[in-house]
Amino acid sequence: MKLLAVHPSALMYTKVFLRLEPLGLELVAGAARDAGHDVRLIDLQVETHKDYWEIVQEFRPDAICFSGNYLANVPEIVDLCKETKQRLPGCLTIVGGHSVSFIAKDVLTLGDGAIDCILRGEGEPSIGPLLNGWQDGDISKVPGVVTMDFEGPEPEFVKSLDKVRPARDLLRHRNKYFIGTLDPAASIEFARGCPWDCTFCSAWTFYGRSYRTASAETIADELEALKEPGIFIVDDVAFVHAEHGMAIAREIRKRGIKKEYYLETRADVLMRNKEVFKEWSEIGLSYIFIGLEAVDEEGLKQFRKRVSLDKNFEALEYARSLGLMVAINIIADPSWSKERFEAVRQWCLEIPDIVNISVTTPYPGTEIWHKEARRLTTRDYRLFDIQHAVLPTKLSLPEFYEELVKTQQVLNTKHMGLRALWDTVGISTRLLMKGQTNFVKMLWKFNSVFNPKLQLDDHMRRPKYEMPIQPDAVDKINARDLYVHDPKGRRSRALDDATEKFVDETRMGVEAS
Repeated sequence: MKLLAVHPSALMYTKVFLRLEPLGLELVAGAARDAGHDVRLIDLQVETHKDYWEIVQEFRPDAICFSGNYLANVPEIVDLCKETKQRLPGCLTIVGGHSVSFIAKDVLTLGDGAIDCILRGEGEPSIGPLLNGWQDGDISKVPGVVTMDFEGPEPEFVKSLDKVRPARDLLRHRNKYFIGTLDPAASIEFARGCPWDCTFCSAWTFYGRSYRTASAETIADELEALKEPGIFIVDDVAFVHAEHGMAIAREIRKRGIKKEYYLETRADVLMRNKEVFKEWSEIGLSYIFIGLEAVDEEGLKQFRKRVSLDKNFEALEYARSLGLMVAINIIADPSWSKERFEAVRQWCLEIPDIVNISVTTPYPGTEIWHKEARRLTTRDYRLFDIQHAVLPTKLSLPEFYEELVKTQQVLNTKHMGLRALWDTVGISTRLLMKGQTNFVKMLWKFNSVFNPKLQLDDHMRRPKYEMPIQPDAVDKINARDLYVHDPKGRRSRALDDATEKFVDETRMGVEAS
């Protein structure tokens, strides 16, 4: 079969600070190609709907799969499926990915017959059987498949991360991907899953609290093949398992691989595995993102992070001592007052690190979704992008956005704009000489994207597609009701006993698994 893989358009945040290659979709495309199918790929982050229709017209795919990793992309995906069905009535339309895995029936209902199936869970093991089953007239036995008429068996895990390779060659504009000054940047996966259980996150519920790793040799092979000098490590928490991180570093040193790396981790992981991060700082690690989420103990408790403020600040200091550029994330709660916003602004100005501000947003698959969904002030999918307030705010909505954007603007001025261009003139010049303009362009994009009036206007637009009304919140949540992939317990985590114990001591789970 001829398959077209489609990544939807950029979200608000990714229009400014980063644009990452669609690695998950490349992995699914690679699996489909390995199964013998003819595959093409288009990324609407860097291409247009006009480009999409040109490919559809020229390629005439038998099947089109859309990546539904973010709720805010649901309306675009549904509209494209509806128009695609009008132009190619016999084409199989598939939607998969992280977010839609939790709301499969809802998305199918929105499609009104234009979406043939949702593929829940990891897509690599199921895309080949799904395409083959469609040819044979029966997809009911495909793991993870959901239609309006039936649900197939439970989703399956990739048997080995060493056996799935992304079809990077299908991406038509590889120079368009960047994160900060890493321009261009490729993305790579060292490990998959997360063994913790934060209330605002659905990574652990999607993967059943599993944690699996690729071998150091496979990772080094992939790094050697990448032409991009910048590498974003997409792991939810990098280097949970110290020996795995050191093994990759040894392989990189042995092969003389020269890259610049950006990764995300937890403060307690950084402090536990200091030697790993020190080693990586010597082989190219430049940027490290640490998700603090809150700057006081009450806030940390709300998001169920058993990491003390002292440990967080100690981790920031240690990362700085390694010469790393540190970025942190703070989650703005709808209950914040003007005084709270001002306190956060002052704190952010006092530290040297890059600070990002997002907004508390309940997502399907998270605990706060089950506790807060009934309180939603909007059910418009477009607004679930962590930059809009979808819960009641203590301030009036106009005041909340004024304070939010004011805070973001202060941080933007600190690290971007003319001052940043002056501070990074060498980097900017080098990138421009190589024809890379992503980083330089983003220095002036902030005001055209982050604007209180524009965010308010988004609330005023009549929703085209809305979430169904949610049931009443529950006081006690059984974690097993949250999972996409069933939890397999200890055997699903590639961790030694000491690390497993460390994880258990630093989580505050609703149910052990």
